[in-house]
Amino acid sequence: MATKQTPLFGGNWTEEKLEMLKKYLVAYATLMNKQPFRFAYIDAFAGTGERQFQHKQETAPLFPELSGKESREFYDGSARIALQVKPPFMEYIFIEKDENRSIQLAKLRDEFPHLANRISLFNCDCNSYLQNLSKNYKWASLRAVLFLDPFGMQVEWNTMKEIAKTKAIDVWILFPLGIAVNRLLKKDGNIDDTWRSRLDSLFGTGDWYAAFYKEISSRDLFGKTQEIKKVCTLETISNYYIDRLKTIFPRVAEKPRPLCNSKGNPLFHLCFAAANPRAVAAIKIAKHILEG
Repeated sequence: MATKQTPLFGGNWTEEKLEMLKKYLVAYATLMNKQPFRFAYIDAFAGTGERQFQHKQETAPLFPELSGKESREFYDGSARIALQVKPPFMEYIFIEKDENRSIQLAKLRDEFPHLANRISLFNCDCNSYLQNLSKNYKWASLRAVLFLDPFGMQVEWNTMKEIAKTKAIDVWILFPLGIAVNRLLKKDGNIDDTWRSRLDSLFGTGDWYAAFYKEISSRDLFGKTQEIKKVCTLETISNYYIDRLKTIFPRVAEKPRPLCNSKGNPLFHLCFAAANPRAVAAIKIAKHILEG
């Protein structure tokens, strides 16, 4: 009897994420095609342009939430999906740190020759590139959609702040709720300094510790004791990140979409924020997609 196959680095949650991105890009391109702005699509973790699922079973997986037997399939990744959108974007900026993946990504120019001169590829770290892009472009006449699809906590808060300052970029970001953040929040609050620093960088502050942990008093045979306990839930963590986004972006979707594995455990939350304070249509469309 055939057994059901569960993707390791993809599956229903991956397809769900990409389908929501596609819906937004189609609506955005249609809307912006009637506006007097140049508009671009920016993919900060562009990969190879496709999603590859491999036949592989890990005996001791790094991320047990994602374990499962693989079927070998190819799905369109975010870069290819963006290139398929009509009307087309005026510019496509694909960023990929891994050199081999970047080489594979370059083949998209051959696959989409009519858009080849609109495609720019950058083999570099997304944080340094996006910060430089945000600071140095003349955004008064430009608009963009940015897709931040990290597998972990690679996106720095300083990057998000610079993006928000442009007042021109709509951002879709995959917040690594269950796959990274919650895994680091130990029940006793004893978090390694290296990971504390990473969480500080992700949230843009160290105040997350006071929000997620409390000092609890208890009494035993030896008298009164104090201990640190984790008091946050997945919802608490997600709401905290949304509230942080609100401190720098004028428009943020209140309800991110949970993306869950086959067991119903949330791996990521897909969030949306608009840097343009006048982006009424953008936030309306994004909310409809996320809550749909």
